[in-house]
Order: sequence, then C-alpha cells, then structure tokens
Amino acid sequence: MGQRKDQVEPVWEQRLNGKVAFITGGGSGIGRATALLMARHGAKVGFVGRTMEELEEVQKEIESNGGQALAVVADISAPEEIEAAIAQTAKKWGRLDIVFANAGINGVLAPIEDMQVSDWEQVMSINLKGTFLTVKYAIPFLKEHGGSVIITSSINGNRVFSNFGFSAYSTTKAGQVAFMKMAALELAQFKIRVNAICPGAIQTNIDENTKKTPELEEIRIPIEYPEGSQPLEEGPGSAMQVAQLALFLGSEESSHITGTDIYIDGAESLIRG
Repeated sequence: MGQRKDQVEPVWEQRLNGKVAFITGGGSGIGRATALLMARHGAKVGFVGRTMEELEEVQKEIESNGGQALAVVADISAPEEIEAAIAQTAKKWGRLDIVFANAGINGVLAPIEDMQVSDWEQVMSINLKGTFLTVKYAIPFLKEHGGSVIITSSINGNRVFSNFGFSAYSTTKAGQVAFMKMAALELAQFKIRVNAICPGAIQTNIDENTKKTPELEEIRIPIEYPEGSQPLEEGPGSAMQVAQLALFLGSEESSHITGTDIYIDGAESLIRG
C-alpha cells in the first residue's frame, strides 16, 4: 500500500536541525501540518493562532515526539500582538530562521456591488496586512543569520479568476505575490529568501470562516469542467502535501530559490485558468 497523502513522512534526515521556525495559523490545516513536519525535521517551532485550545494540541503532539514548540495566541492583523509573538519565539531559542506567513481567511463571498465595506476590510486586514506585519517584524531577526520567508498565497487571483464572490480574497492573494517579489529583491542582500506557495483546493477547515451571500447566484456564470477538477489525484490535495513544499523552501535544499510563486494544485489551475 502507498503512503496516504495526508500522512506525516518518516524522518530519514532532519533537514532543519538547529533552525527556528515561526508559523502563523499553526493551530489547524496547512499551518498545523507544517509545524508538525518541521518539528520532525529538527526545527524548534513557534506558532500562533486565535485559540489556545488548538495550539496546545499541536504543541503537545510536537513535544510528545521529542520536539520543541511554543504556542502563542495572537491576531496577525494586530501589530503589537504579532510583533510580540515573533520576538518571543526568537528570544526563546536565540534566533529565527524560517517564517511561514500562512494564516488567512476566505471571508464573505459576495458580488462587488453588494459586498459590505467592513467585510472587504476584514479580508484585507487579515490576509494582506497580516502578511506584511509578519514579514516586517521578522526581518530584524532574520538579518542575523539569513533565512527563508514563505507566504501562503493561492491559485485564486494569480491563475484562477472564475470563483465568483472571491474579489476580496483574490485581491489579497495577488497582492501577496507582488509583495513577495518586492521583498525577495529587497532582502536578498541579507541572505533572506522570500517565496510564495499557491495552493489549489486543499482539505482544510478554511470553509469555517467562509460566508456565501444569496446574491452570488445573480452573478454566477455557468462554467463546465472536465470530469474531476484536480487531474493529478482526482480530488483536493492535503495539508501535508503543502507542508512538504514549505519544508523544502525552508531548508537549504532551496538555497538558490527566491522571488518565486510555486503552484501546488494537481493541475487544477491549468483547467480553470
């Protein structure tokens, strides 16, 4: 039997020994999978989320496997909270090497005409401002030894524009890629690499913070796809598959890769783009 795509890989080599990683959205989904995987590969991992209950479960799992972890409740859109969480992580272990700006929401899905300004601003604040703040406050620590910044963007806003109601979300995801490229060039002189991951459909709980308005049906254009919209595996990818990509980008194996957006979607966006 082959390994399940959501299964944590066995550790043959600890690829992040001695490194310290900081992950946003570490309590569930892609963030949780990445925290567990990086810890298994020798990294000391600090991570933030909105509820301590989820974060503590991840911390206990890491520590039960012999790893080191630090869970901090923080709102990534609040400057003082994310700055303090990053500083706490760096202070605990004396350095910072990897930053995974992963947290985000879909938010309210609505036609542009009907979207509330407050709903637009919430998505901008968490997805785009949160990414900026995470990178901004990590830079002083990353400058000490160089390092890797990884941003979770999306196929939406970059290759795919047919998900109706996603105007706010897609705008933030396109903005993240532009920000990544600006940061990659600016920070290269400090040996800091910056890349973006662009997932397609992934089995996570992001739908829990998604609200579809009835008005969506008024703007939807019928689109037909071939049978199965993820040709490679005939279904959504797993959080662990994305975590494996983040592990690669955080390791020295990707030492000459920066300013790059990498698509991980089983060819979904090639059909839907």
